[in-house]
Amino acid sequence: MESMDTRILLGLFSLAYTVIEITAIVTAVMAVRDTRTPQGAIAWAISLVSLPFISLPLYWIFGRSKFHGYVEAMRSGEERFMKLIEEENSLPPVKKLSERRRPHAPRCSFETMADIPFTGGNALELYTDGETTFDAIFDAIEKAEINVIIQFFIVHEDGLGKRLRDLLVRKAGQGISIHFLYDEIGCHSTPEAYWQTMRDAGIEVHEFHTTRGSGNRFQLNFRNHRKIVVVDGHTAFVGGHNVGDEYLGISKKFDGWRDTHLRISGPAVLGVRISFARDWYWATRTLHDLDLSIPPSAGDAEVLPFATGPADPLETCSLMFVRAINASRKRFWIASPYFVPDSAVTKALQLAAMRGVDVRIIIPQKADHLLVYLAGFACMYELQLEGIRVYRYQEGFMHQKVFLADDELAGVGTANMDNRSFRLNFEITMLVEDVNFCNKVEAMFLNDFEHSAEVGTGEYGQKNVLQQTVIRFARLLSPIL
Repeated sequence: MESMDTRILLGLFSLAYTVIEITAIVTAVMAVRDTRTPQGAIAWAISLVSLPFISLPLYWIFGRSKFHGYVEAMRSGEERFMKLIEEENSLPPVKKLSERRRPHAPRCSFETMADIPFTGGNALELYTDGETTFDAIFDAIEKAEINVIIQFFIVHEDGLGKRLRDLLVRKAGQGISIHFLYDEIGCHSTPEAYWQTMRDAGIEVHEFHTTRGSGNRFQLNFRNHRKIVVVDGHTAFVGGHNVGDEYLGISKKFDGWRDTHLRISGPAVLGVRISFARDWYWATRTLHDLDLSIPPSAGDAEVLPFATGPADPLETCSLMFVRAINASRKRFWIASPYFVPDSAVTKALQLAAMRGVDVRIIIPQKADHLLVYLAGFACMYELQLEGIRVYRYQEGFMHQKVFLADDELAGVGTANMDNRSFRLNFEITMLVEDVNFCNKVEAMFLNDFEHSAEVGTGEYGQKNVLQQTVIRFARLLSPIL
């Protein structure tokens, strides 16, 4: 009897293993077909076939590279978007506007990818710490007369989070229309009561619904990493800060926090509103009280809100960096907390250094995400060239996402230089063509260099054999981090 039971159990186990192995092989074929990078496709295919029990659930949670349903949802709402745009006589077509400029100018590529043009007449303010950033945001919300739209990746129910919640509840009580969109993965630890308090006050609060849509139900890959606040349709805040005390420098883990945010007033705010409206439509299937009229001019800067994400037909975030680097003739300076560039960006940086461009990279001294931090050592090793200078920021954790190309183009936003921002996250970068603003970004970088230690690209060679081995394994995992 025991022998028969054993044979039955072995038969069931054999059947289950066969089913799992077949499923893994089919999934490996899907990974080879759908994964956006050859390295990622190879990593998933090998692990799925050799370790199916471990790799299958990991792939369905973390391995997807296509965000199903978002494009289809946008198509269903596109007619409504276009009707509103035509009614408001808003932004001119990109092609028509760009034809008036040099056809090979960098801005034409940016406009084509973003599907909106640079617009002039914008006023800008650069913030380099959490206190001034949130003082400005709270002051703008306090003065709101019509509406406020808010979007963050992380919102903690701590001191800063409670201040924001209480301010919004009070403004909602004054009749201000408020729409709040948050990423449920980034806010996984935020209690439901936090959101319910705002809902009870009449605030429209929704999660992004990263698992909505065919094929997305089990995945955790696609995160809405945008940080946006827009007040009364004419003033926007975009940058690296999330809502949490650590962004004010209050942290047990780090002695300080270095981040950058940007305030924009003027016509370019329309592009930020459009980005939010598309995400809101995905999350709720409604356009809320969308206003697509162009805000009045407030300054002289030309700005393009460059929204990117996994639903784009091209890898627009990676292409944005490649185009900015390739356009540089004098310098390309960049600060990124997670520096794990893909092959295209690495080669663009190498070519820039070869043609005499001053390439400088600021990264954190301390680790925030260990695997990405370790993979960065290998990436720096791959960059070894005369003319590429690497700095590690010494005063707390550096979280800003900023670049400066020559004296004419700067980018401030939410996109890191890693695979997640390139291919998996929804991001937004404000591209600015303005000499005065670029001078301010230059001064900011120079101050950051003074608070950093120049380490060069050879840190990997200073590690022992065990450390180098761990770093190489982390680098192999970088396409799927």
